[in-house]
Amino acid sequence: MTSVKSFLVKSAAAERVLAAAGILAATTGAFVIGYFNPTTAGFFPVCPLHAVTGLNCPGCGLTRGFHVLFHGDVLGALHFNAFLPVYLFVGIYFLVSLSLIVVRGRGLSFNIFKPHLLWGFLIVLIIFGIMRNLPFYPFTILAI
Repeated sequence: MTSVKSFLVKSAAAERVLAAAGILAATTGAFVIGYFNPTTAGFFPVCPLHAVTGLNCPGCGLTRGFHVLFHGDVLGALHFNAFLPVYLFVGIYFLVSLSLIVVRGRGLSFNIFKPHLLWGFLIVLIIFGIMRNLPFYPFTILAI
């Protein structure tokens, strides 16, 4: 019984350390994206789909969108990727959950990420990816 309790205490402490490392990594990434301009800095990765095919994926423009959002330009961020608010919500949700794991040992419930919602989100992302590559108005507004 003592070994099980000892294992649970060690795993809970390890979970808190990993959560703190996740917060540090996310904060560092946000700082780098906010400080360096992705259009002029040469070390940000290029979207592989866009580099090979010239098509915009559902995630194209997120780095540039977050950069201008961190500088206060909300409309500019939406210009780079219209789904940025959804990605921002999910990122903040995970960051708050990691913070709660560090503080109280247990994060937020992930019941909002039910399989049917995730499948629906995937289908909407695929439709968005197709729409932003259509070569006529009004879909050309979604392209970057």
